[in-house]
Amino acid sequence: MKVENDTMADRNIFSRIRNQEWIKRYETLMVVVGFVGPFAVVPQLIKLYFTHSQHASGQSLVTWSLYALLSLLWFAYGLIVGKLPIYIGNGISLLMNLLMVAGILFHVGFTL
Repeated sequence: MKVENDTMADRNIFSRIRNQEWIKRYETLMVVVGFVGPFAVVPQLIKLYFTHSQHASGQSLVTWSLYALLSLLWFAYGLIVGKLPIYIGNGISLLMNLLMVAGILFHVGFTL
């Protein structure tokens, strides 16, 4: 039974790739993705603050607040475990989400 379990572990792709060089490259890619990804919110921010502020009431304060809270939790987790891609991406996301919350509060006030 022990031999069979060892064989199963050897077949597990994650056990074979743990110490390979490409993991470092993949982590570098994920740092870039973590940095660039949160900027997908920028068009929303531009509309909210500059071009379509009259449509701020169409934005959900609860949703953007929840996004901010979740980003905060992931940011803290990334710091705790020391994973750069996690805390970089979620730190930027936290900032973007808080800017959305602030913009909604500024233009509409507190509404659910």
